Order: sequence, then C-alpha cells, then structure tokens
Amino acid sequence: MRINVARLPYFLQISRSGGVLAAAEALKLTPSAVSQQLARLEAEVGVPLVERSPRGIVPTAAGRELIELAENVEREVNEAARRVGAASELPSGRVRFGAFQSFIGGLLAPALPQWRGELSGVDLLLVEGEQAELLRGLRAAELELVAVEFDESVAPTPPGPGVREAALLDDPWVLVAPSGTQAAMGVVELENLRMPWLEVDLGAGASHAVRRVRRSLPHSSTAPHRYGNHQTALALVAAGEGVTLLPQLALREQALPGVEVHELPGLGVRRISLRFRSGRKPNPAVAAAVDFLRAVVAGEPAPEPAP
Repeated sequence: MRINVARLPYFLQISRSGGVLAAAEALKLTPSAVSQQLARLEAEVGVPLVERSPRGIVPTAAGRELIELAENVEREVNEAARRVGAASELPSGRVRFGAFQSFIGGLLAPALPQWRGELSGVDLLLVEGEQAELLRGLRAAELELVAVEFDESVAPTPPGPGVREAALLDDPWVLVAPSGTQAAMGVVELENLRMPWLEVDLGAGASHAVRRVRRSLPHSSTAPHRYGNHQTALALVAAGEGVTLLPQLALREQALPGVEVHELPGLGVRRISLRFRSGRKPNPAVAAAVDFLRAVVAGEPAPEPAP
C-alpha cells in the first residue's frame, strides 16, 4: 500500500465538513474533483474510508485511523513551515568586527558560543588592532563594526559622516599592585602609595586614566619602565616594579599571580561604545550584533530579531 500524502488534506476536509459538497465549497473546488481524490485514496489503501448515511458521510474504522495519521502529518507540515519561516527572519550576513584586546578577551570571546547559537546566520570576522587603525578601517568600509574606548576625561572623536555610535559599557579602572604591598598598609589610599607608577605608552588605553589620577597625587614617583599592553603591565607589577591602573574588563580572563587588585573611589571609568556604518538601508546583521553585545553586557539573553 502506497499512499499519496497530497490526497490527505481532501480527506481531512471531508471528515471535518461532513460531506463532499461542503468540503468542495471549503476547498473552492468542484464536488467531482473532491470525490475523485477520495476514490483514489480509497483505492490506494484498499479499503473503504467512509460510509454514506442519511446524515452525511461517516468515517469507517480504517478512515478514523487515517484521519489521525493525516492530522499528525498536517501538524508536522505546519511546524516545518513555522520553523522555515522563523529561520528566514533570522539575520544573516557577514560582520567584520574590529576590537581591542581586553574587549575581545574579557567580553567577546567568552560569548562566542552564545553567538553561534543565537546568531548562527551571522558570519563573524574578528580583527584585533589599535583604535586608530580600526577607525580607519571603518571609514574605508573594510569593517562594519568596531569597539572603541575612551577614558572619562577624554572627549571622544566624532563618529564622522555615515557612522553611528551606540554606548555599550562603562568599565571601571582598578589599581593593580604587587601582592602584599598595599595589604600591609591596611586601608588603601592613593596619596599614600609607597610604590612608583609604571609609565604607559601614549597609545595605550590606560595612559589618559593614569595621567588623570596622578595629577591629584603630586608626590607620586615614576618607575623606570614603560608598557603598552596589559600582560606586560601585570608582569611588571607582579615583579614588584610598580603600580598602575587597568580596566576591570581586562582582568576577567587574566591569571593574576603576584598581583592584588583594588577598586577605589576616584579612579573613574573608561567608556566603551560600538561604531558602525549607517547607510540608507540598515544592515540587519550589524544591528543583530549590536543588540547581542548589549544583551551580553546586561547579562540577559540576546533579544529575538524583529520580523
């Protein structure tokens, strides 16, 4: 026995309508066309599916079994259509995303498994680089999205024409010092620090924050070392060569042997935002990436994309 499943909707409509005429009207077909589908279906199963009575058509025992199976098929088809429709509404495309080290290590990389689950249609191409380089890439349309950072004392550079900005996170600065040096002092007070401050490359994100804090510490001393990245800073601090400020986000994925961390009033924050190109037609993949990152920062599930 081989059943043509295309005939099942006709049989279901006959059983639901109570007769061929009513089913034909519901399906907007002729009664003859509906009767032919029923007859062919009965020929395929090899047994009568309905009995005709003065009150209309009544399914036989075999007909009732087939109705149940047909309803299961109908349900599966509708579910498949729903899933396909939902998948077609998910964002898709490529996002070339430029970001700095601590953003990638502390925020984005840990969220990539979640990205793959929730933004499976968005192909992420991640680029690490210096901020000026990344902004040039955004202006040149080599990147669709970049993360930027500015100390609270610095006025951000304007996004420029065709570029939009979305605030993302205020990341607190924290004091990092060699283990034991500050604990021995009891209450940590910046003005009573006994360790020199490491110098910071002007291109490093912490340079403005360190200069801002040290302006209120006229008697602070300077260590004979200059660093440009967080790993170097932590290594120098762990070696007892000095203290510095690092963003809290940068410490999430770092091993901190030999270092103690202090959250103190007055250290301020670095402001992190996302910049992306804004054309006449919005890029749904970029919009989904921005929404995803905002949800990650808020500690919430990424929002469902709008239909």
